[in-house]
Amino acid sequence: MNDQETPSTSPSRRDFLYGTGAAAAATAVTGLAVAETPAAEVQPAGATPASGPGALKVTLNVNGREVQANLEPRVTLLDALRNYLDVTGCKRVCDRATCGACTVTLDGKVVYACTVLAIEAQGKQIRTAESLFNEGKPDAVPAAFVRADAQQCGFCTPGFVVAMKTVLQDNPQATPAQIEKGLQGNICRCGTYEQMRDAIYALCNQKRT
Repeated sequence: MNDQETPSTSPSRRDFLYGTGAAAAATAVTGLAVAETPAAEVQPAGATPASGPGALKVTLNVNGREVQANLEPRVTLLDALRNYLDVTGCKRVCDRATCGACTVTLDGKVVYACTVLAIEAQGKQIRTAESLFNEGKPDAVPAAFVRADAQQCGFCTPGFVVAMKTVLQDNPQATPAQIEKGLQGNICRCGTYEQMRDAIYALCNQKRT
C-alpha cells in the first residue's frame, strides 16, 4: 500500500461555506430585483388594468341621460346614484342585497344597486324608479300601486315597481303568479303584500277572488 495520501476530491469546509454564501446572496439579489419590478411589468397577459385608488371620471347612462361624476372605484352604483347624482328613487335599507329596496335595471336586467360598482355599470343602460314617471304622469305600475294603496313607508316601493315593470316588459301576458315570482327578491317590512296583490291583479286585468 502506498503511504502517499490520495488528494481528496470532496469540497473543504471553507469551500462549502463560500459556495452557500454566494448562493444566498444571489437569491437575495434576484428577489430584490423582482420586488423592484413595477407591477405593470409582471401582470399576466390580458389582465384588466387596476383602477384607483383615487377618484376616476365615471360616465353613467341613467334613465336615458349620460351623467358624469368623479368616483373612487369602491363606490357602489347605489351610492353613486344617491350621493353623487341625486337619483334617490332607489333606497338604502339593508345594504346587504337581501331586501330589494335598491333595485334598478342594467340593460333590462334586475340588479341590486348596492352590489354593483359604479365603474362596472359604465356603458350600460341604467333604469331607476324615476324612469316610471313621464312628465309627471306615472307609469301603469306605480299608478296601480297608488290605486291599491300598496305603499306605506315607501322605502320598498321603488324596488317593487322597478322589478314588477321589468317582469311585465319581459312578458306582457304574465299571470299574477308569474309576477309574484319575479318579486321574490323584494321585501316589504310594512307587510302591504295584500294591497300589492290587488295592484298585480289589476295590472293583469284580472279580478282577485
